[in-house]
Amino acid sequence: MSRRRSTPWIHRWSRPLIGAIAIVGAILTTYLTITKITGADVGCVTPTAGNASGCNDVLDSAYASVFGIPLPLFGLTAYLYMAGCALGPLAVNRDRQKRTRSQLEKWTWLLLLIGSTSMVVFSSYLMYVLAFELKAVCLYCIGSALFSLSLFLLTLFGHNWEDIGQVLFTGIIVALVTLVGTLAVYANVNNPVAEGGPQAIPQATTAPKPGYGWEITTTSGEAEIALAEHLTEVGAAEYGAYWCPHCYDQKQLFGKQAFAQVNYIECDPEGENAQPQACVDAGIRSYPSWIIDGEIYRGTQTLDKLAELTGYEGPSNFQYTLPGR
Repeated sequence: MSRRRSTPWIHRWSRPLIGAIAIVGAILTTYLTITKITGADVGCVTPTAGNASGCNDVLDSAYASVFGIPLPLFGLTAYLYMAGCALGPLAVNRDRQKRTRSQLEKWTWLLLLIGSTSMVVFSSYLMYVLAFELKAVCLYCIGSALFSLSLFLLTLFGHNWEDIGQVLFTGIIVALVTLVGTLAVYANVNNPVAEGGPQAIPQATTAPKPGYGWEITTTSGEAEIALAEHLTEVGAAEYGAYWCPHCYDQKQLFGKQAFAQVNYIECDPEGENAQPQACVDAGIRSYPSWIIDGEIYRGTQTLDKLAELTGYEGPSNFQYTLPGR
């Protein structure tokens, strides 16, 4: 009498594990989506030295939105998709609806393969951006990437795939489509805007000078200088750190001459004319932050936005914009 071959534990528990990880990922991205929409800070340690940025800087970057929609919202949708595909068939009674459950399991495994492959490719691209473009440390982003990798591995090894050729073909096609789509979406993030309009600011490509940061390379026009003077008159203040690349972006938007007129407060104790206690007293937790009429506005602000927030009515033909805007 032949003994029935036992099912590997990974095959028995892969769906519940995929569902559990996807639910945790959905909770994480829900939190990030809410903080992105409300403009609040995420609970994350912000670096205080070097040229690394933190979680809030990443969420304020041009990569944090796609077509004006917060990127975490896309992540939330993907995690809910994976949770539904993994746990949906388990809700069907195996004894009473065996045929239906069998069909659902078959098709959802293919959907899980498509979804997890797409997620791991997109997450890999974002990890590249995090390391080489933003030069940031974002624990939430790294955690989400690890979740995506786990979902992919559980999908790949948690099922007895009968046709390995189909798996490879599907995976390669999905990976290529995802990669091409991702590169197309982010193609203009670091490129100048259309000719005749404001020019995208040059960004930092080297390490910051200790205590000083990067040299401002843009030249101010009449509008930038007028806005800077107006901001000082109404009591607006910018809080930043010399090593913060997004603070440098803010400086580049104004230009060298105009930024000299801005009420800028250096928060890092090692920076020039540092006022760390003023930053603590103001409740500053990420850089750059603006305080206007008692309200804190976090992240790099466009000059049009600053003009709107302060009731500026002077010339508004600003020369520069943020990459991808």
